[in-house]
Amino acid sequence: MKTLKLRIKDKHCKVLDQLASEVNFVWNYVNDLGFKHLKRKGEFLSAYDIAKYTKGTSKECDLHSQTIQAVTEELVTRRKQFKKAKLRWRVSNKKSARRSLGWIPFKKVAIKYADGYVQYGKHQFKVWDSYGLSQYSVKTGLFVEDSRGRWYVCLVVDAPKQVKPTATKAIGIDLGLKDIATCSDGTVISNPKFYQKYEQKLGIAQRAKNKKRVRALHAKIANCRKDHLHKASTMLVKGNALIVVGDLSAKKLVKTKMAKSVLDTGFSALKTMLKYKCENASVLFEEVNEAYTTQICSSCMKISSNSPKGRADLRIREWQCECGITHQRDINSSKVILALGHERLAVGIPPPSESVGGGRMSRILHHRF
Repeated sequence: MKTLKLRIKDKHCKVLDQLASEVNFVWNYVNDLGFKHLKRKGEFLSAYDIAKYTKGTSKECDLHSQTIQAVTEELVTRRKQFKKAKLRWRVSNKKSARRSLGWIPFKKVAIKYADGYVQYGKHQFKVWDSYGLSQYSVKTGLFVEDSRGRWYVCLVVDAPKQVKPTATKAIGIDLGLKDIATCSDGTVISNPKFYQKYEQKLGIAQRAKNKKRVRALHAKIANCRKDHLHKASTMLVKGNALIVVGDLSAKKLVKTKMAKSVLDTGFSALKTMLKYKCENASVLFEEVNEAYTTQICSSCMKISSNSPKGRADLRIREWQCECGITHQRDINSSKVILALGHERLAVGIPPPSESVGGGRMSRILHHRF
């Protein structure tokens, strides 16, 4: 399955805003109902129990009964996920700083599609159909609003069966900040630094308190970054039968002084795109522990005294191993990552107690440290 996102014509925004307001009312009612029941009875209400209290709600508003059910199920799921007795209120007032962006979930029976229109209940919404939606079978979906007030319909559909890949290459990918990705075959995905390009314009708009312009610039930056990452990930998936990526964590790096560069790069999004595109295209995808991959020589698979160590040696981009081979830092790292990926495919995924990738690499690191 995959998700298709289609833009809805702006003339339908008022109707969708009203429907989103009704969704927020249902969410807040169910949220308060569950909290009061917990205080009174000492137990949580399930989605099945809540359905008794929301029965007949669709007759009093424009919402489909399946939407009300979906809202209830979502609230119960998030309450369990975040382990909270009560979740945040959803705010409909557009002037409020805490306003919630529009959200209208639905299930398959609540929606129909024909001739460029998506019909929800008695409402028809014209969309820009760039996918040819009539050829897909819709499972579920939702209407969502972005920060600029534009509405989209996101539909989960059955993806057509993919032909087995004809490519036979295997690559390792070293993720980074200067370049988003460096591949073992020498391919480099550059970092255009989208935020820095628009940083001055963004600062002018922020000082002028022009919120509409600020939102537009942020959206442009995000769209440019997403477009670049989609093109790069598609190119990598089409040209390879195996892709191995290091487990570089954006979540940890955003807590350091490199946070701005990490968020602007978007290498975490690239990893996510590669994962689901590989699954869809029947390409093998592996994520391995990249500890010490910068220090290990991809030729002799040993850590020499000449190899760069830690943050202090980040400035070293080229180095020569004791075996006589000269390495470009990132390409060498990607080759070691590829070797780890081959090793995991051969011996299986090791238990958490084992180091890096099991087998030979684990023995190297154990012997060295």
